[in-house]
Amino acid sequence: MNTILQEIKKCGVIPVIKLDSPDDALPLCRALADGGLNAAEITFRTDAAEESIKRVSAAMPEMLLGAGTVLTIDTARKAVAAGAKFLVSPGFNPAVVGWCAENNVCMIPGVCTPSDVEAGLSLGLTTLKFFPAEAAGGLKMLKALAAPYNMISFMPTGGIDEKNLADYLSFKPVIACGGSWMVKDELIKSGNWAEITRLSREAAGIKESVRL
Repeated sequence: MNTILQEIKKCGVIPVIKLDSPDDALPLCRALADGGLNAAEITFRTDAAEESIKRVSAAMPEMLLGAGTVLTIDTARKAVAAGAKFLVSPGFNPAVVGWCAENNVCMIPGVCTPSDVEAGLSLGLTTLKFFPAEAAGGLKMLKALAAPYNMISFMPTGGIDEKNLADYLSFKPVIACGGSWMVKDELIKSGNWAEITRLSREAAGIKESVRL
């Protein structure tokens, strides 16, 4: 397991963030860190992503910062140049995965079928994102999917929150869980950093209780 993946495993919970303004990026990531979550995935679902990653990577080098919704090689280039330490995608794009492998960039593409997993294996990947986790059958489906592939770790994302986080993290092949319940749009737009810190602290506590 490479160094970045080891850091992701240590974090255990990766907040998945959609930002409409890069001005929110730093206070948000500071609120996460204050709550014990020292990682974040800023998604390229908005035009604010690239600048947000630049600002956080410059001001908070201790934050394990990734880029999500990386659908093209161009986006991958932009994310890495901005300072992202790992990339995540909702699906499996061989061209993007191949570019990341050639450039020694940690990439965690999304999968939800055995064929997806084998596509990852064929390109040398050891960690894959199970997405959309709950909609695709939840932990029951993940256990069935993981059974033939004991060499693969998973980062389930999609529908995970404080109610089922412990269940997912208790499953040994799960390296970490992605989630957005602690960074909901209304909390970011209202600047409710204190509530984000509280929810982050709760998530960090759940992780610690499972992985003592």
